[in-house]
Amino acid sequence: MVDEMRIDRTQVTLRDLALIKLRGAILDFRFKPGDRLVERDLCEQLGVSRSIVREVLCHLEAEGLVATGAQRGPSVAKPTADEARQIYEIRALLEAMAARACAQNMQPELPQRLYLQIDDIAKGYGARDLQCVLNATNEFYKVLFESAGRKVAFTVVRSLNARINQLRSLTIATPGRDKAGVSQMQRIVEAIANGDGDAAHQACIDHISQAAAIAQSLLASSSEH
Repeated sequence: MVDEMRIDRTQVTLRDLALIKLRGAILDFRFKPGDRLVERDLCEQLGVSRSIVREVLCHLEAEGLVATGAQRGPSVAKPTADEARQIYEIRALLEAMAARACAQNMQPELPQRLYLQIDDIAKGYGARDLQCVLNATNEFYKVLFESAGRKVAFTVVRSLNARINQLRSLTIATPGRDKAGVSQMQRIVEAIANGDGDAAHQACIDHISQAAAIAQSLLASSSEH
């Protein structure tokens, strides 16, 4: 009976694939904030049924990437400056806390694990591969939170991950961010490696503050047009 009920976790459904594709298209700005998401067109582009497209749109709406209006139907959500501010505030609080905890209870192998993700981020920038940058950045913070023993905090961050990545997609595409962002993350790891909790905490705050300033500027500029 148990074997009959067990789910094969290795199987990827059409819905899962469609979700990955559409989420990626939004984060890559192939669908820009405000663009309408027409079910008929998406069915053709993704090669799936309308029922799957509707499920995917509902999922992305729950993630905050899709908004549904009474008149226009579903469209790519437009992050507001106030929403961005709140998201960066949450990130600063939780990530800085995790970095401090990592430094205070420094595991010998942790700096190398984090540096490996930073290397992947740099490679992604070099190849102009946005998805690689996002994936490696997400993995960096996963390692950080898990090593800090802050599973609840990571659950909160993960619940915002799609919206965080939408903002990241904005900021990492700006000139010079490939160098500045990587350098700031290296500062975080250096402080952790030195067992300096205060420095790790401050390095996180500085990194997020600069990203927040870039995002606020871009969002303010887009709202003027």
